[in-house]
Amino acid sequence: MKDLLLITPPFTQLNTPYPATAYLKGFLNTKSISSFQMDLGIEVILSIFSKTGLRQLFQQADQEAIANNENSKRIYELREDYMNCVDSVIQFLQGKNQTLARQINSLNFLPQASRFANLEDLEWAYGNMGIQDQAKHLATLFLEDLSDFIVDALDVNFGFSRYAEKLGRSANSFDELHASLQEKPTYIDSITLTILAKKIASVQPKLVCFSVPFPGNLYAAFRCAQWIKKNYPTVKVAMGGGFPNTELRSLKDKRVFDYFDFITLDDGELPIELLVKNSSSETPKRYKRTFLLHAGEVSYKNDSPLSDYKQAQVGTPDYSDLLLDQYVSVIEVANPMHSLWTDGRWNKLTMAHGCYWAKCSFCDVSLDYIKLYEPVTAKLLVDRMEELIAATGETGFHFVDEAAPPALMRELALEILRRKLTVTWWTNIRFEKSFSKDLCQLLAASGCIAVSGGLEVASERLLKLIEKGVTVEQVARITQNLTEAGVMVHAYLMYGYPTQTVQETIDSLEMVRQLFELGIVQSGFWHQFALTAHSPIGLNPEAYGISPKLEKIEFANNDVAFTDQTNIDHSKYNAGLKKSLYNYMHAIGFDLPLQEWFEFKVPSTTIPANYIENCLIEQQHFNTKPSAKILWLGSEPTSKVISKTKKGQTWKNVQLSFNGKTSHFEINLTHEEGTWLIKMLKDCSISTKKQMNYQQIKEDFENQLENFELFWYSKQMEKLKESGLLLL
Repeated sequence: MKDLLLITPPFTQLNTPYPATAYLKGFLNTKSISSFQMDLGIEVILSIFSKTGLRQLFQQADQEAIANNENSKRIYELREDYMNCVDSVIQFLQGKNQTLARQINSLNFLPQASRFANLEDLEWAYGNMGIQDQAKHLATLFLEDLSDFIVDALDVNFGFSRYAEKLGRSANSFDELHASLQEKPTYIDSITLTILAKKIASVQPKLVCFSVPFPGNLYAAFRCAQWIKKNYPTVKVAMGGGFPNTELRSLKDKRVFDYFDFITLDDGELPIELLVKNSSSETPKRYKRTFLLHAGEVSYKNDSPLSDYKQAQVGTPDYSDLLLDQYVSVIEVANPMHSLWTDGRWNKLTMAHGCYWAKCSFCDVSLDYIKLYEPVTAKLLVDRMEELIAATGETGFHFVDEAAPPALMRELALEILRRKLTVTWWTNIRFEKSFSKDLCQLLAASGCIAVSGGLEVASERLLKLIEKGVTVEQVARITQNLTEAGVMVHAYLMYGYPTQTVQETIDSLEMVRQLFELGIVQSGFWHQFALTAHSPIGLNPEAYGISPKLEKIEFANNDVAFTDQTNIDHSKYNAGLKKSLYNYMHAIGFDLPLQEWFEFKVPSTTIPANYIENCLIEQQHFNTKPSAKILWLGSEPTSKVISKTKKGQTWKNVQLSFNGKTSHFEINLTHEEGTWLIKMLKDCSISTKKQMNYQQIKEDFENQLENFELFWYSKQMEKLKESGLLLL
């Protein structure tokens, strides 16, 4: 028996658990509140995609729907082939049967339906992939064929990373979702509820908490809550997470509370702790940011005097109970960044609560999860990383920040290196000027493999309007720094921003073309601007030249329909933008006119063909901040004294030999300079806790020698700077 059952409802990710319940369980551990967590989505997927599951699926399929769809008919006729190989395919995608890759790649093992139709194009797209990755992609197509069959013949709302999403997206009224819940449970529902029933009977919780991050989790959460209310009427049911935090802040429909007793907003630690205390105490009940039904009406309670917990107090995420060895790694599309989201198991952590910038006009900066910024210390972060490695055996980390702070990223990297940890990590950033060449080298040395960041609209006017705080030139320089350090760069791209003209859309595409042609951005994704109720634009639309179409809000309120004063149909550019980007990511089509990507007339770009290249022309600056920290990442050099005689005079030089992981080089200095440099590198090594700064180094040099600047900017020292001597 446990106090709480924490559930992520279907469906989020196949390859790794969504971290919200692990965060909450880690906090509950610090309060000695017993809990059990489950990712209901992965358990449903594993039940469906098994030999037994497929047999039941084919037996339940709608025969009329099959007869009217050639693709479904083909899959049904090949059902024995699907059933015979599905267990092996799932095991392969779980990393348990890697030798199957060659058989999958033979193209004679997996039954093929419509998802395999463009294999020639896919061979072009994935030709450089390894055997394992290519097999993962083919196995993913196999699962997607079966997903298409489910949608056609069993449950139109099915999807691997979402379920009945349309019922949750911008549902200002609860009517449609409520009506769906009065219907007979679907085939997917029946599997979900069967698994849930076993878990409830086993755990016997007093409170069940559903974490609902996305619209695609909402329907399943309500269906599960409905079942609990019917079968366990004394068990309390709560909902929190990303969806209610953004969409249910204006909740008024009391029918929602036929399903849930409580809906909490924002950070869940204190609200849930109070729900637990309220259930076991006779004292007056106090709540934190909680909707409930009071005297027959929807009531928002926020009467607890307690403050939310600081990030240092919430504990280390706890992934126990989750089926960590059974998640399924897939490769859906030829996008290197998307493969990080769908392939491999990642421990999720947060460097800082909220966003240190919190100004972007399209973002929900008025909500606590963005505006309340609170970083965690690097030491505590790495402590948590070590705890998670010990608990899960996984050394991969995805920091899920809105935008990771550069200063904290630096300290995190230093702490990882000091502890000699071998980890792999990636995160989301702002492309700001703090990401110097040296900082990027440091991040890469600590295990950072990729970053994603918002370029949004590559237009100087619109970037100012967005209040992004960056320029296109700045983005170009930062992405070059990251790329040269070996860190993959993914750019979020936006079109259809208020007042954006067609010319600006095409010019933005040209900027993107140049970034990819120069190889300084490797991955990207275009999305059309969406107006959200809690963003600066949503709160003050007139200032941005748009008119929102406001609806009566009884249930969800986030995405808002609007008209733009330009009256441009931005959606018509979607196909051309995405087609061009797909080609650019594969280094194809750079020489084609932008008009080639569109089936209608577009204006020629006004951006010079060498615009980004000119942004990258770097002038050498012979000045360094006195406070800049000096760090040597390399090993101690070997030295050899060389005596030279000329015109009867003999003097000593020192030859220093440096061996790096991938290179070897030598530099020659005077004996005095060489002796000083050896000591300086030792003093500035990563193992030295006290970092020396530029001013201290300069003073130490000048106490013994002369012309420090001449020495520091010499060719010999430039070699060192290229090989691990960093200024931070």
